[in-house]
Amino acid sequence: MPESTQTTRPTRRTFTLASLSVAALATASACAESERDASRGGESSSSGGSQVDTFVFGGSADPDSLDPTFASDGETFRVSRQIFEGLVSTEPGTTELAPGLATKWEASEDGLSYTFTLQEGVTFSNGKPFDAAAVVANFERWYDLRGLAQGEDLAYYYRSIFRGFKTNDDPALTTSLYAGSTANPDGTVTVNLTTPFAGFLASLTLPAFAMQETAAVEAGGGNGTDGSDPRQSAYATSGPVGTGPFVFSAWERGQQLTLKRNDTYWGEKAKVATAIVRFISDGTARRQALQNGDIDGYDLVAPADVATLEGADFQIQNRPAFNILYLGINQAAPGLGDVKVRQAIAHAIDKDAVVRNSLPEGTKAATQFMPDNVIGYNPDVTTYAYDPDQAKTLLAEAGQPNLTVKFNYPTGVSRPYMPNPETIYKAISSQLTAVGITITPVAEQWNPNYLGTVQGGADHGVHLLGWTGDYNDPDNFIGVFFGAQTNEWGFNDAGLFDALAKARTVTSEDAQQTAYEDINEQIMTLLPGIPIASPVPSLAFAPGVDGYTASPVQDEVWNLVTVSRDS
Repeated sequence: MPESTQTTRPTRRTFTLASLSVAALATASACAESERDASRGGESSSSGGSQVDTFVFGGSADPDSLDPTFASDGETFRVSRQIFEGLVSTEPGTTELAPGLATKWEASEDGLSYTFTLQEGVTFSNGKPFDAAAVVANFERWYDLRGLAQGEDLAYYYRSIFRGFKTNDDPALTTSLYAGSTANPDGTVTVNLTTPFAGFLASLTLPAFAMQETAAVEAGGGNGTDGSDPRQSAYATSGPVGTGPFVFSAWERGQQLTLKRNDTYWGEKAKVATAIVRFISDGTARRQALQNGDIDGYDLVAPADVATLEGADFQIQNRPAFNILYLGINQAAPGLGDVKVRQAIAHAIDKDAVVRNSLPEGTKAATQFMPDNVIGYNPDVTTYAYDPDQAKTLLAEAGQPNLTVKFNYPTGVSRPYMPNPETIYKAISSQLTAVGITITPVAEQWNPNYLGTVQGGADHGVHLLGWTGDYNDPDNFIGVFFGAQTNEWGFNDAGLFDALAKARTVTSEDAQQTAYEDINEQIMTLLPGIPIASPVPSLAFAPGVDGYTASPVQDEVWNLVTVSRDS
């Protein structure tokens, strides 16, 4: 790979973002009398309005942790993107790579090492320097994790990308992709790999691989070296230290999380002094909070609420669909290891009806486990048309005419791929019931239980889950799902695992396209689950919010956001 062509561009934090169009303000009674306004402070602006110094965003749940190393959920990453930064970033509103804490990078011809030139003069929020030694310390921290910290439901992304640790405590892990790193005398840092990986640079945009001040991590018990859950450490609950435009201030569990402007930030400093994420699990309650002026914006707008909000002059931004909603099938559960049973489940589901009745306008039914704008999408993949009679026939052939399955689904959350889990569950469960499958519903709160149930153990049947792509590479979709044996899917297919491992090392786009098309066909023949749709997520904002650019990978940093109101 040649040296990055982005070597002279400013970092993402100093890009001028395209502003949101500001609609006419609603009637005077709408937001001006909000209880929140009285306490948030403000200053007059040249436009005649009042610019307030707090931005309040409505999140759907508490973060799982303040340490993104041990997270895989969007609510955690929403917060961590304000506190932490990675070596590589994305251009606002796109999946294109851009400089982050590294100004440029160069790969060796064999694809086994990458050398990064770092931003100068950057410090962590505790005053410690960010330099090549700090980069090495972060990579070594991930590599050295042991015991509980290596679990699928903790080091999810590290396992998916790097596949192994210095010492593997799980036999499902293999040799790590990471082969060491070096802080060079000229201030650059070189990261070495054991095998080429086409998605390596793009994977570094993940919050899970953001740079942290590792001495603070260690001091706060954030590595779980004593056998405890590192997500519950002092560091991960109250002491995160990064280089981003905001610093952690307070976390009121079940209520809100408060961030303060990082006044020593190296890039363009935040325009608001305070950013608050208020946790509102119910979508209707989030809409009402925006209408009442209690929050300035929120994600995952219910499809039925879009027209109502637009009619009241609120701003709507559609995030480009870069996700997949699926019905996972645990082949370790009774009856589900038979491919005929899985085919029956596929034929029982009317995806078009689920999309029409449960998902946002513009959503497409899915034929495979990636959206159609990712390399390797196969337009000719095997599909399973809605056919209840065929479903019943297959169940009978499998000796399962009266199959009973657990159906796990989350509550208390909205996700970009799953704005209303309960509604989607009801639609699919009724379709499965119609072909003779008895459903045992298992509803669990998203936080803290759901992911631990479907990813951390084997006690689940079919389940609703999905994925919002983190970067534009096929490995980030099907490689994450099916690259190794996991608790979620409950199957062990060496042929598929090997095909995905080989495809990761391919660097030619044409070769990638061919390899991943073949793999997508293999997956849909094995049928470890049923891809349902790629929903179009929407965000809503008050009329006076400016400077927020929706990202297909949710890489949204709030330092350029401003909030104003009528004076």
